[in-house]
Amino acid sequence: MEFAFKFIVRLFITLVISLVLTPFIKLLAFKIGATDKPGARRINTKVMPTAGGLSIFISFSFAVLFLYRDIFDFATTFPIILGALIVVITGLIDDILELKPYQKMLGLLIAALEVYFYAGIQIKSFAVPLLGHFELGWLGLPVTILWILAITNSVNLIDGLDGLAAGVSMIALVTIGIISYFFLPNVGAYVAMMIFALVASIAGFFPFNFYPATIYLGDTGALFLGFMVSVISLQGLKNATFITMLTPMFILGVPITDTVYAMIRRKFNRQPISSADKMHLHHRLLSLGFTHRGAVLTIYALAMLFSFIALLMNYASTWGTILLVISSIIGLELFIELIGLVGENRQPLMRTLKFIGNRKYRQEVLAKNKRKH
Repeated sequence: MEFAFKFIVRLFITLVISLVLTPFIKLLAFKIGATDKPGARRINTKVMPTAGGLSIFISFSFAVLFLYRDIFDFATTFPIILGALIVVITGLIDDILELKPYQKMLGLLIAALEVYFYAGIQIKSFAVPLLGHFELGWLGLPVTILWILAITNSVNLIDGLDGLAAGVSMIALVTIGIISYFFLPNVGAYVAMMIFALVASIAGFFPFNFYPATIYLGDTGALFLGFMVSVISLQGLKNATFITMLTPMFILGVPITDTVYAMIRRKFNRQPISSADKMHLHHRLLSLGFTHRGAVLTIYALAMLFSFIALLMNYASTWGTILLVISSIIGLELFIELIGLVGENRQPLMRTLKFIGNRKYRQEVLAKNKRKH
């Protein structure tokens, strides 16, 4: 009980540090030119300070390295903080100078390699139901790097509305924390405490970032949050199973879905994968008449739904999990087609259902006509 009380007090201190630090980061952002100017691809109508993620990174790093030094092993946490620092520096440079995609990816790659070799965060093996257990060997490196880069960029891509990336990240992190504590016997409590330290840092920044925002995360914050989510989720994937691999993928369902469908959309439109457009999930909701706040809250609700499904997976049997996955994919595809995320004329599942329905209707009409004659 005493330990829990001390931990909660430290979480509150972490939150306050982030809360107090954010206004100073806002002033710093204007000083160093880390600003977001209005444009065709922007939602904001005035110049906004970015690099707000600095307050989250600083408060989290201070908490882990100093406030919780009796809980976290420095030799374990420092390599993760170092990798995060590389990501934050990359994002900060991008917020000031606007890096090219390959330059940004290079910074993320260096950070991913650092946590792979220095922190030892790796996917080493994978188990598939009915097929058995597979050691990845040398494939562990590209699989781990791909995971970190994909999740990091997915979170960065949804950072298009006030409070969106920060809120979705908090929902994902809390869910990972709950699952880690109850379902990872060896590292669960340790990972959960680190997660909630990060959540406290985000919570201190959140009042300044939710609509109407006075400061943005910027690539500094969005890349940092994506990186931390990817690295923390890997703690349970060193010996990945069907469930441990699916769980974080469902928890991060919103950013992953937005990224995957953006790639599909650009492929159909014969555009480069790295090109930008205004067809992301939040853009589509706004175009359908949602208010700024309404679109953000809708995506929060979707993120919570994904998280709830991820929690159910840890209680369901293998076949129950498979049914959850199949039904989730069908429901998600219908939602995507309804809002036109790939394009308003690209609705293969809805057309198939309409065809089946029309065919049944035609058969009923023919049957009635035969009975009349």
